[in-house]
Amino acid sequence: MRASNHLIGVLNFLTFLLSIPILGGGIWLSTRANNTDCLKFLQWPLIIIGVSIMVVSLAGFAGACYRNTFLMWMYLFAMFFIIAALLGFIIFAFVVTDKGSGRTVPNRAYSDYYLQDYSGWLAERVADNSYWAKIGSCIRDSKVCSKMARAIGGVPETAEMFDLRKLNPIESGCCKPPTDCGAVYVNETYWTGGPAGQGTNPDCSKWNNDQSELCYTCDSCKAGVLASLRKSWRKVSVINIVVLIILVIVYVIGCAAFRNNRRIDNDEPYGEARMTKSQPSMIQI
Repeated sequence: MRASNHLIGVLNFLTFLLSIPILGGGIWLSTRANNTDCLKFLQWPLIIIGVSIMVVSLAGFAGACYRNTFLMWMYLFAMFFIIAALLGFIIFAFVVTDKGSGRTVPNRAYSDYYLQDYSGWLAERVADNSYWAKIGSCIRDSKVCSKMARAIGGVPETAEMFDLRKLNPIESGCCKPPTDCGAVYVNETYWTGGPAGQGTNPDCSKWNNDQSELCYTCDSCKAGVLASLRKSWRKVSVINIVVLIILVIVYVIGCAAFRNNRRIDNDEPYGEARMTKSQPSMIQI
């Protein structure tokens, strides 16, 4: 019995440790929401799940140490729903970020982003004008475009140097006009009309060299946010999948250890059910 309690205590301590990467992933998404992605509600389910695992693990640890059956029941009951919630969040994250990626551009190291490459609930929410007003304002306030400026030996980089830069999705989608507009590079956030004029892309007419406007109203900027979210969520989801697998294993072992504790508390020999004990066979040999 003491060995079972020790095992349950160790398992609860392990689940407490597993809550740290989940909580850390939620906090990391929160910092990205404040600095780049600017979608500020998606990280909260993950933070809540991480905190819940931490609290429930402490309750289970206390239940194991003090052999409190009620706390152990609550631990197993709550952990089941937390695991289900984490599984649901992982599935949701993969579903809403399933489609869309950047399009490679000839002779460029960066990609261009198009809103029509994305679909689903998340794309519709980001593309919604009333919601985008908040996201666009957040991106503008983050100064992500003004931070793009580079100088080599005190001299601003040339167009050839800029073409070799690996821009992140928001830098590519929000801070420069789409490549098919044919604009001519002056600096990272200032472009003039190309010799072929404006392209057929509607974003070409939305581009503005005003540093407070740029391409913040462009569909390419919305696609850049979606691409950045997809990248962030996929990184966190990989960690969550690993944690989920370990949690399931720990939960199954914890259930078995708790069942063994109950059997010992009822003075049941291994493999003998309570029904057999309460109703012994009439045949005695």
